[in-house]
Amino acid sequence: MNAEKNKVISVAYELHVDDGENGKEFKEKVSKEQPFAFLFGAGNTLPSLEEAISGKQVGDTFDVFIDYENAYGDYDESKVAIVPKSNFKEDGKKNKDLLKVGKVIPMQDDQGNHLRGEITKVDYKGVHMDFNSPLAGYDLHFKGEIVAIRDADPEEIEHGHVHGPGGHHH
Repeated sequence: MNAEKNKVISVAYELHVDDGENGKEFKEKVSKEQPFAFLFGAGNTLPSLEEAISGKQVGDTFDVFIDYENAYGDYDESKVAIVPKSNFKEDGKKNKDLLKVGKVIPMQDDQGNHLRGEITKVDYKGVHMDFNSPLAGYDLHFKGEIVAIRDADPEEIEHGHVHGPGGHHH
């Protein structure tokens, strides 16, 4: 079975990131025992990564370099905002457990778009949040292997994402 549209692809990989300036390298490793599963062709992964996997079979490897323009784009200062603390109250009470630096919180903008914001600071002005991807501005290098391929369920195709292990749970 080949990696193609409407197939659930499970991959194990290592991600290397070099910022070019400080030489810092960030690594993420996804094991064969707990692979990353995605619905091929649904737009849930980077197009360049999907292109590198296209047509491959279980056991095939991939090695792809994706520059920041084709990954998560440049770091964008306009995606940094100060949100009023009152937006984080539950039942009219302050939620101190939620307002911690480093916490990533799912949110929605005025148009109903889903965003993930990381709290960078909390002060008298409000909650300072960064809505950039943690990988914005970085070139990415993926090396990995196709661990499994299966036909997507009709419900997964309809929803546009994988259900069950390695995927989304409703």
